[in-house]
Amino acid sequence: MLLNLPDFGRRLLRLPSRAEEVGSLEVNMFSLNRKYDQLPRATGRRSFLIGAGAAAAGLAYAYLHRSEPAHAAAPTADLPNKVSIVEFSDSGQRKTLVCVATVIKTEDEWRKQLSPDSFEVTRHAATERPYTNENPNEHANGVFRCICCDTALFDSRTKFESGTGWPSFWAPIAEENILETTDNSFGMARTAVSCRRCDAHLGHVFDDGPPPTGLRYCMNSVAMRFARGS
Repeated sequence: MLLNLPDFGRRLLRLPSRAEEVGSLEVNMFSLNRKYDQLPRATGRRSFLIGAGAAAAGLAYAYLHRSEPAHAAAPTADLPNKVSIVEFSDSGQRKTLVCVATVIKTEDEWRKQLSPDSFEVTRHAATERPYTNENPNEHANGVFRCICCDTALFDSRTKFESGTGWPSFWAPIAEENILETTDNSFGMARTAVSCRRCDAHLGHVFDDGPPPTGLRYCMNSVAMRFARGS
């Protein structure tokens, strides 16, 4: 199950929906404790709040929609025509720094290439449900690559059990291969992580990880594929 941004408006109204369930997933993933006031049971007041909240829901959705990664066919100001990334073998051996063309595709082209879950996560910054898509090769030697463009992202040797239900790493395989940006969606400031070559949303990074970096790269498993090393 993925967290879709249009559902966020319904959370403002406190109406039963899939967003109620997804909200708890976001809390776990982002290590935040949030308390919400419950609406009164009186029908009259509830109706008033629903009507008054409709405008706020629309504004919230518009704000979040602007925060989503661009997925148009043309490059954006934040997506250059070419980028420099480091190539790695499936065993995690560093090869060389190369300059490659940015991967840019239309919505339809991405839909044809990706599964529905991978599409929503990588192109629309959704969040997968925890403990449902963990890679079975999690402890094998290999490299986690971008599901969209095959760029090497994480070495399995930096993977650790975070207890969150999402694949977690204490460092990327190369800083050149990822892009970190500020994510102000959902009323909180976080650091989003994406693939530098294709702008695929991968997850977020937090400062509650283990040594030696103290970081936790909390990734969506459907945003990556595991390439087993020899």
